[in-house]
Amino acid sequence: MAVAEKPVISISGLWMNYSDRMVLRGIDLEVYPGQIIGYIGPNGAGKSTTVKIMLGLVEGYNGTVEIFGKDIADGDNTYKRRIGYVPEVAELYDSLTAREYLCFIGELYGMKRSDADDKAKRLTTLLGLEKAYDMRISSFSKGMKQKVLLISSMLHDPDILFLDEPLSGLDANSVMVVKEIFASLAARGKTIFYSSHIMDVVEKISSRIVLIAGGDIVADGSFAELKDQSREGSLEEIFNQLTGFDKYRDIAGEFVTIIQEGAADE
Repeated sequence: MAVAEKPVISISGLWMNYSDRMVLRGIDLEVYPGQIIGYIGPNGAGKSTTVKIMLGLVEGYNGTVEIFGKDIADGDNTYKRRIGYVPEVAELYDSLTAREYLCFIGELYGMKRSDADDKAKRLTTLLGLEKAYDMRISSFSKGMKQKVLLISSMLHDPDILFLDEPLSGLDANSVMVVKEIFASLAARGKTIFYSSHIMDVVEKISSRIVLIAGGDIVADGSFAELKDQSREGSLEEIFNQLTGFDKYRDIAGEFVTIIQEGAADE
């Protein structure tokens, strides 16, 4: 993929600590239009902190974070109208219907209510929610709520999508559709910053994979490039090798042994 001249995200010397724990240790990262970035790492590695800083939800960091060429620390929040976000855990307004919620989100991004309603209705229909459009979200399954979240993040046609476990709760057919949506958006120059623990999905959809461990970037490249640099084959195996986690078989074996204790005597 050809790299554009200017990055849409530029992070330089990003440090962040919470009380006595250093979470990010000098992160340097540039992201370009049309890239699907698989941002992966163990729990506590700093993934969510990085994303929340870029979203303007976390302050107190050291370093420079530029979105669309502007330092987000300058107080100008207009860049947020050009981004979309799906958090790993989101509290929807369950008392609202899907129509009410999506129109509300659209208006927050500067859309006319009629335009938001028209687009939201067509998008929900495409994702199989047409009969639930005027139902209260409190009655939705996890997968239905996830579809509403995904639509709300893309309704205003953002240039950057920040996604944290965006496929959570979706059925297999919906996963195929959403993965194709991401690929189509990237082909049109949109940037997708994708965080997940499902390695096979990250491996398949990402044009570039960034692995963070202990607050540092320990690998950055396409899956093919990471594979060339590693003796292991799958992204999961590369992940385990680079993060030093090689005891998973021993732990699993001991776990199964414990739960089977006494079973032979019953």
